[in-house]
Amino acid sequence: MTRPAGSDGARVVCAGIVVADVFVPPLLRLPEAGELVVTEDFVVEPGGCAANAGIALARLGVRPTVVARVGDDLFGHFVENELAAAGVDASGITRTADLGTSKTVIVPVSGEDRRYIHTFGANAALCAADIESSVATPPDVLYVGGFLVLPALRQDELAGRLRAARRSGTQVVLDVVAPAGRALSPDDVASVLPEVDYFVPNDDEAAALTGERDPHRQVERLRELGAGTVIVTMGDQGVVAGSADGVIELPALRVEVVEPSGAGDAFAAGLVCGLLEGWELPRSLEFASMMGASACTRLGCTAGLPTRAEADAYLERGARWLSPR
Repeated sequence: MTRPAGSDGARVVCAGIVVADVFVPPLLRLPEAGELVVTEDFVVEPGGCAANAGIALARLGVRPTVVARVGDDLFGHFVENELAAAGVDASGITRTADLGTSKTVIVPVSGEDRRYIHTFGANAALCAADIESSVATPPDVLYVGGFLVLPALRQDELAGRLRAARRSGTQVVLDVVAPAGRALSPDDVASVLPEVDYFVPNDDEAAALTGERDPHRQVERLRELGAGTVIVTMGDQGVVAGSADGVIELPALRVEVVEPSGAGDAFAAGLVCGLLEGWELPRSLEFASMMGASACTRLGCTAGLPTRAEADAYLERGARWLSPR
C-alpha cells in the first residue's frame, strides 16, 4: 500500500527522541580539576533518534516528518529551525511549556568511550497520542526511536498506535534505548513487538532484553516475541538479521572512525530508504550499513552522511567490508 512520492501526507514519520547536541572535538585526555583545555570549535546540532534519522533521510532525498517534543525555549527553536533547514518537516514537533528542550554535551576522549552530560527535558512528555495526532495520512513507514527510555511512551498505548498504522498499510520500524540503571526483560517489549515489521536494537540492547549474549540467539528470541524482522547491529562487527526467510550476516564497512554518535540512527534511515525502494533485505542491509558507517567519519551525528547520489556511487565503486570475525 505504497503511495507515490508527492502524494498528500509524509512518506516517512520519524517519532522519538530529539535533543540539542553539543559535541566537543576529540580530546587526548580529560582536563584536571580547574584546568582549562582549549579545543577547536564545538559542533552544535539537533540530535536524538528521530532528528538524526530524519536528517539522514532528507540527505537521501526523502522529506520526513519528525514527531517529538521540545521546550518552548531557545534550544527548542534552534532544533526546529535546523531540522527545517536540513529538509525535514518539523510540523510534528510539539513545544512543551513546563519542560526545557533536551540537551546533551558529548565529550570524546582518544582511546576511550565518549562521556555524556544530559538533561532529559521535554522528551519525557512524548506519548503515543502525539504520534497519532501528528499524522493526518498514514505514512509508508513509521520509525519510532528511543522506546523504553521515554517514560510517557507506554507500551500498550504504542502497540495500539502501531497496530492501527499497520492496518493502514504502514510499515513499522522500531528502535530502542536501554535505560541506565534498570534491568530489562522480554516483558518490556512483549506487547509492542507483534506490531513491528523491523526491530533494530544493537547487541547490548538485545542482550538486555533477552538475556542472551549470542546475536543469533538474540534474533531468535526477539522473533519469537513477534517481531517480523530483527536486525541486531554490532558496530564494527557488522549486523545479524533474521526474518521468515532465514538469517543474514553482514560485516561492517571499513572506514576511519572519528566519532560514532548517530550511527545506529543513520543505519535505521538507510533501512527505511530500502523499504521505500522495495529492495530485498540483503540490499537494504548493505545500504543501511553504509549509512551507519558514514555517520562515524565526522564529528557530530550527521556531518558525514552522504547524499543519495554519493551513497549509490560509493556502493557501485565497491565498498570495502571488514572481514567477518
